Amino acid sequence: MTATLTSNSWHGKLDLVYEHHQGATKLIHAHHQAPLKVQRPFYPEGERVCHSVILHTAGGVVGGDKLSSNFQLQPESQVLITTAAAGKIYRSNGRLATQNIDIKVDKGATLEWLPQENIVFDGAIYRQDIRINLAENANFIGWEITRFGRSARGEKFLQGNWRNNTEIWQQGKPLWIDRQSLPGSKEIFHSPHALNGQPVVGTFIYIGQAVSPEFIEKTRNLIETRHVSSLHSFGVSRLEHGFLCRYRGSSTSEVRNWFTAVWQLLRQSLLGRSDCIPRVWQI
Repeated sequence: MTATLTSNSWHGKLDLVYEHHQGATKLIHAHHQAPLKVQRPFYPEGERVCHSVILHTAGGVVGGDKLSSNFQLQPESQVLITTAAAGKIYRSNGRLATQNIDIKVDKGATLEWLPQENIVFDGAIYRQDIRINLAENANFIGWEITRFGRSARGEKFLQGNWRNNTEIWQQGKPLWIDRQSLPGSKEIFHSPHALNGQPVVGTFIYIGQAVSPEFIEKTRNLIETRHVSSLHSFGVSRLEHGFLCRYRGSSTSEVRNWFTAVWQLLRQSLLGRSDCIPRVWQI
């Protein structure tokens, strides 16, 4: 492992390759460059599903940082990847911080990409690009939860710039492309077409196979039974090859609890798996 620190910024890399053999998924290749690192694999639900936890050893992202991750799931691999803690995107020194994630999911494999939330400090300048390439009969489950500003301190995202681009492709065909951009300003923070004064947004996406209207209704009921504030917004959309959930509100725990319930329902209904909350979420 080597570390690259240039002009007080990190150029971190993480490459992971998973293999499925005789009913077990193993992490067969792991190369990391600080500040990115992966813990040893966990198997809380048996050898078939490999759980991995990614660490950011520097504690947060600063202007000029360049992070790059590549995940490859070989055929039939079953993998859950999360992060050890909430990510922090610090106020920028005027330089752009970037993170690029490239994911390849081979035939019959399933990736559950469930990072803990990101906190974007006021004045941060950050761009994240994620590209997922799915083979035939592959599944991708992912979520992204972002808090704009350190709300507990009364901070709002009024300066800086945040961009998040996600693309999911299958055999050269785009299945879902989502481009989000949020310049920091008072007007945009309070605009009903942007944050509407709410600091937390979340996206949950499943791409793999068609889901029924009944399943979509169940996902909506999961949040309606939680008595969500009337100031918060949420929605569920059925896609050709899966479904999409959106959230805008003020509570990280609220969106996380809803997404977790949707994820568990999805696991039971479509993947035939039981509930298995990663241990690191409970710390």
